[in-house]
Amino acid sequence: MKFHYVLLLLLLLHHHHHQQFFLFVSLVFSPLVRCGHHDYSDALSKSILFFEGQRSGVLPRDQRMKWREDSGLSDGRSMYSMDLTGGYYDAGDNVKFGFPMAFTTTMVAWSVIEFGELMPPSELRNALVAIRWGTDYLLKTVSQPNRIFVQVGDPYKDHNCWERPEDMDTERTVYAVDAPNPASEVAAETAAALAASSMAFRSVDPGYAQTLLRNSVRVFQYADNFRGAYSDNSNVRDGACPFYCDFSGYQDELLWGAAWLRRASQDNSYLNYIEINGKTLGADDNINEFGWDNKHAGLNVLVSKEALEGNMYSLQSYKVSADSFMCTLIPDSSSSHIDYTPGGLIYKPGGSNLQHATTISFLLLVYANYLDRTSQTVNCGNLIASPLSLRTIAKNQADYILGDNPMGLSYMVGYGNRFPQRIHHRGSSLPSVKDHPEFIACKEGSIYFNSTNPNPNVLVGAIVGGPGEDDGYDDDRADFRKSEPTTYINAPFVGVLAYFAANPS
Repeated sequence: MKFHYVLLLLLLLHHHHHQQFFLFVSLVFSPLVRCGHHDYSDALSKSILFFEGQRSGVLPRDQRMKWREDSGLSDGRSMYSMDLTGGYYDAGDNVKFGFPMAFTTTMVAWSVIEFGELMPPSELRNALVAIRWGTDYLLKTVSQPNRIFVQVGDPYKDHNCWERPEDMDTERTVYAVDAPNPASEVAAETAAALAASSMAFRSVDPGYAQTLLRNSVRVFQYADNFRGAYSDNSNVRDGACPFYCDFSGYQDELLWGAAWLRRASQDNSYLNYIEINGKTLGADDNINEFGWDNKHAGLNVLVSKEALEGNMYSLQSYKVSADSFMCTLIPDSSSSHIDYTPGGLIYKPGGSNLQHATTISFLLLVYANYLDRTSQTVNCGNLIASPLSLRTIAKNQADYILGDNPMGLSYMVGYGNRFPQRIHHRGSSLPSVKDHPEFIACKEGSIYFNSTNPNPNVLVGAIVGGPGEDDGYDDDRADFRKSEPTTYINAPFVGVLAYFAANPS
């Protein structure tokens, strides 16, 4: 070992990009120094438990997050005489945004598809329950022909109050899109969620899996036939924007939805769709991002499975893009674009930064598996990236989130000895209905929002937005960019933790 470190030191002295190279060294070699001290199994169960704290609707008897009660029970009733109860609040407010909810569901399902067999049976069951809480609601949103319900709750009126979901008395405006008006990104993401979930349920509930797939096919047709952004509809724009407007266009979602339908159904019409429309819908744009708005990097990894395993030349461009994305993550590769904080966290500007760390870690692990199964590596020009090197980067991101960071803080609530106490989350920061059954009105909650006390209800498993580009974190309820958890930060991390719980070193 000593020899290796001397060699590294010499390399360091001769390297122009001292900081970058040092980061690469620490990224690749740090697991040798601090290996296996995280309880990934504990973090896995907590990452799934979190979703119970985000539930809307009638809570089941086996609800484990005991400080929560039923909420949003009249959703859909007054405007559409529809039952739109259920689903998830996306973050620390009480609005149900369909676009990120669908993406969240897709990602928990993809976590189960890739890593479910590594999960303890009890956690696999909990993950499927979390998926079904999403899909049961998504099925309601597409239950009327040529219409999709994209959101419940007026975000401006909701955000004007600091109120428990159980006390919610703000307007529960329902936002719907009717054909021929477009809702391509929400419809296609919903199609992706239903298709991916059908695969997750196939072996445990084949009847439900078929229902999901059948509805996925139908909602994808809506997305593809009436192309356009949902936030372009005047009746939706004011509710969806600027929160979950589609800033990156709807084209990536069409390819993403088709790719999931191809994987779930093995139908050649979807294979043709992603072969033919790749160029026109921008698959070659090589956008190195993956999240609720931008599906490009995830799409490329997803389609690469078939390109690699089926040796499909027609899908090669997706694999080339996936390779180049992986190379941007390796600090010493000649094509490095992705920024890291001084402490080693993947960083992109814009707030809720940990969403990038969790989605990208997930893609690293999935791609490493696809490469492993076909005995391949990634050629980054000046270096070759092995599946191990991809997993190492993912592990460093996971360990950073769980506490190996300059703040010495776990960014998952309830995990480890030190974690955020004042998260930006209404239900967590107000006294629970159990402790304070009396109604707390819209503005009466402000004293709890402004309080410096820790939140009374621990939202176990929630991953907050995370630190800034300097690795700093203030634990300030008002700083929502850092202190607000979201469902789509947690969703891909379920898969990441399942992998490391089974492969801790």
